Amino acid sequence: MTNKKTKELTLLAVLTALSVALAYVHIPSPTGFLTLLDIGVYFTAFYLGSKSGAIVGGLSGFLIDLLLGYPQYMIHSLIAHGAQGFFAGWTGKKRILGIVLASLAMVGWYVVAALVLGYGLGGAIGGILGNVLQNAVGIIGGYSLCLAIQKVPQRGAA
Repeated sequence: MTNKKTKELTLLAVLTALSVALAYVHIPSPTGFLTLLDIGVYFTAFYLGSKSGAIVGGLSGFLIDLLLGYPQYMIHSLIAHGAQGFFAGWTGKKRILGIVLASLAMVGWYVVAALVLGYGLGGAIGGILGNVLQNAVGIIGGYSLCLAIQKVPQRGAA
């Protein structure tokens, strides 16, 4: 394994761990609570791109469900947050479309997950508002963090 690959793998592992830690922060909402997991997913996607966003999003969603005792959602979170990170990492003229698709992928997949897991249409619809709010917090927080990090001078730079 090359030094570059090792650094990339280490960075993704650290970002995944930080995203999981952010998910432990719970914000009360009308539909239960929101987590800050999406901030880590969006930050990674905005800063490092689609591939890294998909890896960190999928792994952190999967792991937080394992750790918080929601194993029935693990595969669904892997798919929902992985797609969210992938689309959010689009750049240039596709950035806005990517953010819209990222939000739709995450919210839409959780609607499908609720139906597949037997929570019914009411349960599926009931989760939409919370997931939309969580996405909005993630986009704003992830973008703000990305802007802040980009302003930090690089080590060794003049």
